[in-house]
Amino acid sequence: MDQAGQGKGRTPRSRNTQRTPGDDPYESDYLALFAAFDDDASGTLERDELLSHLAEVGILPDDPRVQPLLEAAGDVPDQGASLDYAGFRSLIEPISALISRVAGGRLAVPDFGGLAADIDRIYADLQSETGGKVADYIPQLAQVDPDQFAISVCTVDGQRHTVGDADEPFCLQSISKAIGYCLALEEHGVDKVHQHVGREPSGVAFNALTLNPRGRPHNPMINAGAIMCCSLIRPGGLLADRFDHVMRTWERLTGRRPGYANATYLSERATADRNFALAYFMRENGAFPRDTDIVETLEFYFQCCSIEITAQMLAVAAATLANGGVNPLTRERVFSEVTVQHCLSLMVSCGMYDYSGEFAFTVGLPAKSGVAGDLMVVVPQLLGVSVWSPRLDELGNTVRGIEVCNRLVELYQVHPHATSADAARKDLRKRRGADTAELVTALCWAAGQGDLGEVRRLAATGVDLSAANYDLRTALHLAASEGRTDVVEYLLAHGADPGRVDRRQATPLDDAERDGHGDVADLLRAATKRRPPVKGQKGKGRR
Repeated sequence: MDQAGQGKGRTPRSRNTQRTPGDDPYESDYLALFAAFDDDASGTLERDELLSHLAEVGILPDDPRVQPLLEAAGDVPDQGASLDYAGFRSLIEPISALISRVAGGRLAVPDFGGLAADIDRIYADLQSETGGKVADYIPQLAQVDPDQFAISVCTVDGQRHTVGDADEPFCLQSISKAIGYCLALEEHGVDKVHQHVGREPSGVAFNALTLNPRGRPHNPMINAGAIMCCSLIRPGGLLADRFDHVMRTWERLTGRRPGYANATYLSERATADRNFALAYFMRENGAFPRDTDIVETLEFYFQCCSIEITAQMLAVAAATLANGGVNPLTRERVFSEVTVQHCLSLMVSCGMYDYSGEFAFTVGLPAKSGVAGDLMVVVPQLLGVSVWSPRLDELGNTVRGIEVCNRLVELYQVHPHATSADAARKDLRKRRGADTAELVTALCWAAGQGDLGEVRRLAATGVDLSAANYDLRTALHLAASEGRTDVVEYLLAHGADPGRVDRRQATPLDDAERDGHGDVADLLRAATKRRPPVKGQKGKGRR
């Protein structure tokens, strides 16, 4: 299990020799998957046909999770060669949990094609919007083509769609502030960080020469607060190492190595009188940690603002925050859930400059904008959205980006305080035709594959964690037999019954002991002592 607690769709573990020869509890599941992708029921499947199915739901060929499939297929001289069932199973086993969710329509946004079409329509509608102007107080930003425009989305399952100038790099500028705050929290904790920076909206411009009544910057999302957070990121280390740490973090957030615009850095540094004034004002008020080098801290801040990424990369970073700090493509945990919670809270109240209150009222979602025309929006537990359009309004926010958000809230039930009964808006999470039996089957599959993220999502739908499949086996049975310790811990902590028996009259504990998973067996023994089986239960299989 990776650090994120999300299963990697690994090959089911080899069975203990005590099992009946040829007995494979996953055989019927893999056969069903093969049938789901074999559209013409020919008994064969092209690799490209499988990739096409994945692309239809937003799982693209450059997705790191799909690489094992491509690499395995690359071993075959004719990459278009047809796969029979055995070849299909061998090919998809490393990502079987993902393939199962695709086939079952259980990804974060089941109708991803509909969302992509809506994004394309919004993009087309806003092409004629030419209000605002590019930022000119940093000379390099004034040279950017104002007509460039991109929208990108990425769900917590890694479904992606981008339209427009998606591969054109732009500087992070103020969006770097949100991640700088996260890095400071990860290193020092919330109490230490907020000894040096507040967490209230300032009510003034993002670069105003003002501090709160305690002589501290109002929050991390304005210039003074971001400079303060930079002073807290690996203080005392070499500047090159500190900057490389930030670059590596953005690489983990996006799944790709970011770029760097040295010309923008030099341009920003040459016009940074206000930021120098803010830093010295904070030092005068004793706000910085002891022995902070003011000039080096400002250099670090300018460098972080000059990191370059694309709209596609920014959408993945937003989805990582939406996913509680876990990158949906690499499945690496980048930030803790608590860090993300604190960051999103301040993005809601302070992330959109002097428009933050209005944005919170009309859109309601955590967001952070930058004067390069970039905008990062987070729909928690669902998806991330990025917009890049350099024309800014009078408050420094991208004009088209604000309108994209307004359109999304009009179309979808994503405002956190909107009633779910609003039939005028679409529910992005709605799974069409998913009945109880399908959910139970999906739960058992996810548990056996060690896909804790999917187990959690299914639990959120209200599915009975003790429900059994066609063999009377529960999710605990499958997780126990495969040695998925973290899944067993989660299921037990959320009320799954360790005393249920399958058609062979075996409990999850029996499975764990038979297959030699001692840690899992210990957990189940302890749970069984706390919750003894109902009298007469064993032998019935169901209550």
